This record gives sequence, structure tokens and C-alpha cells, in this order.
Amino acid sequence: MRTSITTLLMLAMAICANAHADGRMVEYTVDGVVFKGFLAYDDQVEGKRPGVLVVHEWWGHNEYVRNRARMLAELGYTALAVDMYGDGKLADHPEDAGKFARAVTENIEVAKARFMAGMDLLKKHPTVDSEHIAAIGYCFGGGIVLHMARLGVDELDGVVSFHGSLSTQSPAKRGTVKTKILVCHGAIDPFIAPEQVGAFKKEMLDAEVDLKFISYPEATHSFTNPEADKRGGPLRYNAAADKQSWIDMQEFFKTLFVMQ
Repeated sequence: MRTSITTLLMLAMAICANAHADGRMVEYTVDGVVFKGFLAYDDQVEGKRPGVLVVHEWWGHNEYVRNRARMLAELGYTALAVDMYGDGKLADHPEDAGKFARAVTENIEVAKARFMAGMDLLKKHPTVDSEHIAAIGYCFGGGIVLHMARLGVDELDGVVSFHGSLSTQSPAKRGTVKTKILVCHGAIDPFIAPEQVGAFKKEMLDAEVDLKFISYPEATHSFTNPEADKRGGPLRYNAAADKQSWIDMQEFFKTLFVMQ
């Protein structure tokens, strides 16, 4: 066992030593409001590569979403963790998080403008192949990327929702959605009733959307976030589902992009 642990530690140290992915805070403006994002890429990767937008949970743009951007950079992408609230606003209490999230989701044109501003910034970065863009999102962010697909944002090759909301007041219409969709869903997520799952799948089927829906056993809401347990309530981290969903995302990206 000692040898095994030592080997794993040496492997982890080697990976860190060889990692060149780095990130920095960036600012952009939408309707006079400053938004604070985080851009990450590996400067050792030659040439242009696909860009990936990362949309935060309802808590706001925090270290968790920045870490996901770094992880994408380590896979060879350029990633931008966007700020959907403005000025990097963060919430510690669910009531505040709900207010921030509703202010965006209840005006989908505002949400789209903020999302597109982030996309424009990402596409203009010199490391990015602007013809190959995807987006991923967590919880609130998962719902946002699904809404962008529903709206027909055709610059998106694909979107991935991790434990994101599925319901909408503006269902997808046949012929509008050109974006491929992967949904990574917690099988026992108490915030998303089975009826919502069924309605979402029917919506996607009726609209002829290229959808892959994966449900992870024993996974509840926020299953990808190691800090979820500290939030209390029904939020729980599930290491197995977190790991598998990240693998599933990578396999999905292989269907979208051919990495050089």
C-alpha cells in the first residue's frame, strides 16, 4: 500500500510539474456594467484551439468555476469562466443567490447579452479557433447554457449542463437548435422532479435536438462540487459522479472538435 501511495504522489507531482496552464482575471463591459471573468490556457500548446465558456453556479463567479477553467486549459482548451452577475458579485446565502440568479433568468435577453459578451471576448483571444466554441455550466450555469442552445446561438458547437435546471418558459423549436447537448444529471436530484426530466427529453425530441442525457446513480444536486456538503441541505458532492461526468464531457468534446 505504501508503494502504491508513493507512486500516486510522484505521478501527481509530475503532472503538476509539467502543467503549463495558467489563468488571469479579465474584465469586459455590458451596458455600462463591468463583468469580471477568468481566462485560462496552456501557453505550451501550439496554434489555435477550441474555446470553452464556463458558467458558474448560482453562488456567482468563484474559485470553483475558475478551477474548472484551469482544468479545461490542462486538457488543451482555452477557457473563459464568465461572470453572469456583474462586478464579480458573490452570494453566501441561498436567498441572495436566488435573487442574483432570478435577475438574470427572468430576462433571457439580459442573460444572452452577458453570455455573448463573454463569448466575444473568448473568440477574440489569439489562442482560440473562433469557429470551434463550446460552453459548460453548473446548476444555474447549466440552465444558462441550455437556454443559449434553445435560443439558437449557432456559434456554439455544443453545451454541457452539470446538474443544471431543465425547465423553461421558452421551449426549443424545431429547426432552431443547431447545438449538440450533453446533460449530466444527478439521478436523485430533489430540485428536478422526474416529470421535469421527462418534459425536457420530450422538448428536445420534438425539436429534433442532438441530445445525450446521462443520469448518475446516487448523485444529488451539485454533485461535482467538493464544497457542496458545506452548504447544507440536499447538496452533496459525489466523487464518482464528478469524475465520470468530467470523462463524459471529454468524450462529448471529441465528437465536436478534432484536437491538433
